[in-house]
Amino acid sequence: MHLYHFSEEPDIQAFEPRIIYNQTNEPAKVWTIDAFHAPHYYFPRDCPRVCIWPKEDTTAGDAEKFFGMSGTKRMVAIESGWFERVRTGTIYRYAFDPQDFELHEPNAGYYIATQTVKPLDVVRINDLLAAILQEGIELRVTPSLMLLRDAVAASTVNFSMIRMRNAVQ
Repeated sequence: MHLYHFSEEPDIQAFEPRIIYNQTNEPAKVWTIDAFHAPHYYFPRDCPRVCIWPKEDTTAGDAEKFFGMSGTKRMVAIESGWFERVRTGTIYRYAFDPQDFELHEPNAGYYIATQTVKPLDVVRINDLLAAILQEGIELRVTPSLMLLRDAVAASTVNFSMIRMRNAVQ
């Protein structure tokens, strides 16, 4: 198993646990992601995105609605205002020893550590669009993610909605 952390910073030597957002009542953490969910992070950090893929109980109607015109079973949507930053962006994929982490959220692929961890490796990803497409993921670009967000939340597909606070309202 591989665990990753993505950053726009090229030279992080150690990852210190930190408190994010409003999680002040929880211990500080280092966050990583598993290999399946890693492509959801092939984007600039603050880019809002909706990631979807079917699950065992996804209805035929929802499968048709979200994947019916595509040969893929995974899609990521971004807003058109972010397209140029994705097209020209670079990120760094840091790899970690999974023994240093524990599973935090299986559906999202999140793993956490509460101690300082050092990466085993770092890989620069220059062409984010190619990296996404090489994973067999359909990339959709839309002026706003809000209608998709609402449709996905009311559906039977698996989803991850990332940095939605930055989405066009």
